[in-house]
Amino acid sequence: MQLIRNLTHFPANFPSCALTIGNFDGIHLGHQKILTHLKEKARVLNLPTVVMIFEPQPREYFQGENAPARLMRLRDKLHYFQQAGIDYVICTKFDRTFAQQTAQNFISELLVNKLNVKFLSIGDDFHFGQARQGNFALLQQASPKYGFEVENNRTFCFNTLRISSSAIRQALAEDRLADAEKLLGRPYCIWGKVIHGQKLGRTLGFPTANIHLHRQVNPIKGVYAVQVKLNGNQIVQGIANIGQRPTVQGTIQLLEVHLFDFNQNLYGKNIQIEFCYKLRNEIKFATLDALKQQIKLDEDIARAYFNSK
Repeated sequence: MQLIRNLTHFPANFPSCALTIGNFDGIHLGHQKILTHLKEKARVLNLPTVVMIFEPQPREYFQGENAPARLMRLRDKLHYFQQAGIDYVICTKFDRTFAQQTAQNFISELLVNKLNVKFLSIGDDFHFGQARQGNFALLQQASPKYGFEVENNRTFCFNTLRISSSAIRQALAEDRLADAEKLLGRPYCIWGKVIHGQKLGRTLGFPTANIHLHRQVNPIKGVYAVQVKLNGNQIVQGIANIGQRPTVQGTIQLLEVHLFDFNQNLYGKNIQIEFCYKLRNEIKFATLDALKQQIKLDEDIARAYFNSK
């Protein structure tokens, strides 16, 4: 898979392609079906597959801190695109210039002249161009003129539940981890690199691996029973707190993970944290001793949860 971060560096002689466009936040079951269908169509047409995504995501650009929580970082999206067998990922910078281009220019200059698209798969609620003037109907009108096929990548459902990033965010916010897992097709996880922290957990008797979240808003908050995948696919159980740590006057969002019966050095290593069970919300304790007692109780409940599985 080849990542293209700047369209000005896009190959001038790029062949025709099969393209889909979207945020693909979470790469849930619906996204996975879209990618599978794109690959099938590309194989029939003998075309490379291309996925176009945006950084920042459009709602992040327009809404800032009021934008919905991200389910997945860019690096994790790229990991799943590669696993899915996509040939090219175009990560387009969403800025004022991009947002203000006309819908017609988006079609003629970007889709046709730059990407030479022959098959385009988008949602029927997809909008593009200045003031969101472009839509699926406009693409349908333009497709005969420019010689490409456009297809609605229809909404997918799990039983009767519509699969969407918004539905997954809502499930996570309501602590319905099992529902989020059904829509994602896998447990909800966060990946990250272990960084040095304040070493407070060590003084309390519960050393933690600290992950800086690098995001404006997080879809989950609180204390969870977790399973952590380390290098070599080693799985270790533990508890994790995701939030601002009010007892110690924390000011940034941080993910802290305490691993059970584990004493290896993880600094600088990438780990995957799977959120299995919500233990409680994050609260402020009057003393560090009270916090220590609660962490011990959290650990006991988490161990009992895993022993019951």
